[in-house]
Amino acid sequence: MPSARYQAEIDASPDVVMSVITDFDSYTRFLPEIEACEIVRSGEDEWDVRFTVRIVKRLRYVLRLKQSGPLKIRWHLLEGAFKVNSGGWDLSSLADGTRTHVNYFIDLQVGIFVPSSIMRNAIGRSLPDTVGRFKAESERRSPTS
Repeated sequence: MPSARYQAEIDASPDVVMSVITDFDSYTRFLPEIEACEIVRSGEDEWDVRFTVRIVKRLRYVLRLKQSGPLKIRWHLLEGAFKVNSGGWDLSSLADGTRTHVNYFIDLQVGIFVPSSIMRNAIGRSLPDTVGRFKAESERRSPTS
């Protein structure tokens, strides 16, 4: 199963970064591959979210995302275009809380045959772009930037 990790530092507090990660309604504005994002169920620190993405072709899937404290999010696949889609965000505070170190990780396996080397390359290329978009949106929303 292809898996990947990516780390970055963001010029925004962990609170701001987490608010961007959990603002699913805004994803279509700053993540160009996401055509639609709909919360289908929400509870305290847990969401089932339906995504429609365009990556070569249109894919639909539902993830369950759970926030564990102020600095961690984990998700796993409930249904859709993948056999496996799990991962998470780990945040840590830097510079007296004005900056954030992020660790993003994902394990992904599509429901159709794609050579694992192609999947690893695709994931490896897309992770920096995805985390970079979350970084830019967090810094845009940060009152200290």
